[in-house]
Amino acid sequence: MSRVLYLDCFSGISGDMTLGALLDAGLPLEELRRALGSLAAGGVHVHAERVLRAGVAATKFRLHDHDHGDAAHTHDHLPPPGHAHPHHHRRDHEHAHRSLPEIFGVIDRSALSAQGCARAKALFRRLAEAEAAVHQMPVEQVHLHEVGALDSIVDIVGAVFALEWAGADRVVCSPLNVGGGMVDAAHGRLPVPAPATVALLGSAPIYSGPVQRELVTPTGALIATSYAASYGPIPAMRIEQVGYGAGDRDDPASPNVLRVLIGRETEGAGHERVSVIECEIDDMNPQIFGTAMECLYAAGALEVFYVPVQMKKNRPGTLLTAICAPEDRAAIIETIFRETTTIGLRHHDVARECLAREMVTIETPIGPVRFKIARQDGRILNAVPEFDDCVKAAVGAKLSVKAAQAIAVQAYGALPPAGIES
Repeated sequence: MSRVLYLDCFSGISGDMTLGALLDAGLPLEELRRALGSLAAGGVHVHAERVLRAGVAATKFRLHDHDHGDAAHTHDHLPPPGHAHPHHHRRDHEHAHRSLPEIFGVIDRSALSAQGCARAKALFRRLAEAEAAVHQMPVEQVHLHEVGALDSIVDIVGAVFALEWAGADRVVCSPLNVGGGMVDAAHGRLPVPAPATVALLGSAPIYSGPVQRELVTPTGALIATSYAASYGPIPAMRIEQVGYGAGDRDDPASPNVLRVLIGRETEGAGHERVSVIECEIDDMNPQIFGTAMECLYAAGALEVFYVPVQMKKNRPGTLLTAICAPEDRAAIIETIFRETTTIGLRHHDVARECLAREMVTIETPIGPVRFKIARQDGRILNAVPEFDDCVKAAVGAKLSVKAAQAIAVQAYGALPPAGIES
């Protein structure tokens, strides 16, 4: 069974919340300090403490300045790149503006593995590209402002190490609650999510809840979208570790925490989420239905089928149903509107359960034929010869297709079970 990590972003996500959640889930603080290396030495100290957020126990990750107290991570969420909150007092103001090569040099002073350093640098390059796009300048000329500060570098380097420690084969993320309202920045008031955050979120699913403040920071958006293999509800899993990472504010109406669930995907469950998109059509040239189906498959549809229906005014029509992965829903909807005459449709997400499948080639008296083998918990439940292979074999042997199918099935049945299980 594969190991899965779920980021539950019902109250957004930031770098320090990610570290707090993984520390809460069992990451030893001393191991994190060792991974940070010289970043957590000298004038700063990393610290974690237990706090309550709307009655929920969580871990708050902090970066302390030995000379000035807890002057880092005094904010709930980092401002977007290049848009510093003027009232924040940064401990390393003398290096508040760092170029990408300067940040790479700081990362090299950490104790991350070579792979971890490469990952951290790739994350910062994404940040630089996002800021370059917002300010319409070459990446080489970008100087990262607040996100180039030491506490933000610690967040990202620490998150890379912490996620390596979690050892997940797959990371799944919930839709992200980005908050709302406006945020004060060096360049004036900006809408939430701020432009750089939007650039980093890309096509990730987002929404705005009742809390009207910035909930997803650029660093949080960067971590979520760089690691998540998919987005959606909690996958079928057996939970082994749970962690709650606290933001700075305590909102009595909603726990200001990021929840991390780590565990094993449920064996044999085969659960996944798919989108079902439907519409009825009664005014289209029937010849177009074939082309529309081809276009939908090209756009990523998993299944497309038509069913005759009787519509209003007693007119015969056709029900078009397309099934796709949730992340492909927008492309499928756009294709339906473009390739058909419908002016409206409906869609909903459902759970789908599939058997494990593989293709196995069987040698038969009339040539090789591929079989689709379907298993559940290692047991073979179905074995079906590929129709196209049977047609090809039938033509070559000058037999009917049904005769070729029967020969293929007989050849499969004559094999010892071990030959199929390999």
